[in-house]
Amino acid sequence: MNWLNNLKQKSPKQRFLFILGLLIFCFYLVLAYLVTFWDDFPLEVAMTRRRIFGGLLVLYASFRFYRLIKKDEE
Repeated sequence: MNWLNNLKQKSPKQRFLFILGLLIFCFYLVLAYLVTFWDDFPLEVAMTRRRIFGGLLVLYASFRFYRLIKKDEE
């Protein structure tokens, strides 16, 4: 919870960018979930490729979250 205390000490611009980063992280996770588990997906893509793409989106979201937290600790 150290990052929560740091959030209170940051400038409004830094807080906004941190919260925006969290929203983008959540967006990628939701997108990965939709691509992987949506039965009536509007594009004709094989389920295997959808799962691979969903997994890549989860990995990318995790990478972005890691960078966001590392940048916030500095």
